[in-house]
Amino acid sequence: MLADGQVGICRVRKNIGGKLYTLNYGLVSSMGIDPIEKKPLFHFKPASRIFSVATVGCNLRCKHCQNWEISQAGPDFPVARYYSPKALIDIAEEHGSEGIAFTYNEPIIWHEFTMAAAKEAKRRGMYTVYVSNGFINSEPLAEVLQYIDAFNIDVKAFTENFYLRIAAGHLEPVLRSVEMIHKAGRHIELTYLIIPELNDSEVEIRRFVEWVYSVSPEIPVHFSRFYPTYRLTDRPQTPIEVVHRAYNIAKQVGLEYVYLGNTWEPKYESTYCPRCGALLIEREYYYTRIIGLKGDTCKKCGKKINIVL
Repeated sequence: MLADGQVGICRVRKNIGGKLYTLNYGLVSSMGIDPIEKKPLFHFKPASRIFSVATVGCNLRCKHCQNWEISQAGPDFPVARYYSPKALIDIAEEHGSEGIAFTYNEPIIWHEFTMAAAKEAKRRGMYTVYVSNGFINSEPLAEVLQYIDAFNIDVKAFTENFYLRIAAGHLEPVLRSVEMIHKAGRHIELTYLIIPELNDSEVEIRRFVEWVYSVSPEIPVHFSRFYPTYRLTDRPQTPIEVVHRAYNIAKQVGLEYVYLGNTWEPKYESTYCPRCGALLIEREYYYTRIIGLKGDTCKKCGKKINIVL
């Protein structure tokens, strides 16, 4: 519980007279048009471009944060500007975007604003995306699920020890969020950044993919290669054979859609039919070409694919 006048670990919530106030409503630190594959979302609106926005602050303290300049900043971030939900969606429409993504930093940090902006986006026929660490209580997540179409959740490791030491958070709420999103029928993909000697053991990777399989083997999983950054510059980049091993473990366990990030290998970025092996979507860097789908089914064998076109 925050004392009167105290600001939370997120840097954007303050106790004023016994009530919590948000300090970053509508405060935008970053915006841009991205390929949706950059989120990464490979099975939701492939080859589309999405308007991406972020604020400041985060509810975790990840030592390897790639966007630490904004995630570890407060409302005094020098280039941040205020926008109304309508003004933000106007910008998205002006740039021809089909949707809006709350990304770059943790979107639950400006929950009230993202919900207002998502409602405005839905009113105009746009889709909505949430790129999140999943460290969210069930009550606000239930509200998010009413207005967000697709999620990428970053599962940072599969041990409580990692979350405590490296992220200043907890694992169980993240797993609960993933299960809750899937149960609600929303599109979900997962990212697991493999960091040498911290979350890269074969045992931990296998436990992670077995858990994903227990939720659904159809959930796309992105294993990403770590590069030294922020407060983990003493760690080497992930050896390529380690991410290849994670891919093989996931396929052995039975996950149907597994990808590798930060390796730039088209073989591990493209989508294949889990039944017949046909190439469905070809990807190279952020170039995406749909070639083997008829609607949401494989042209070759007719298997229904977990994809939103």
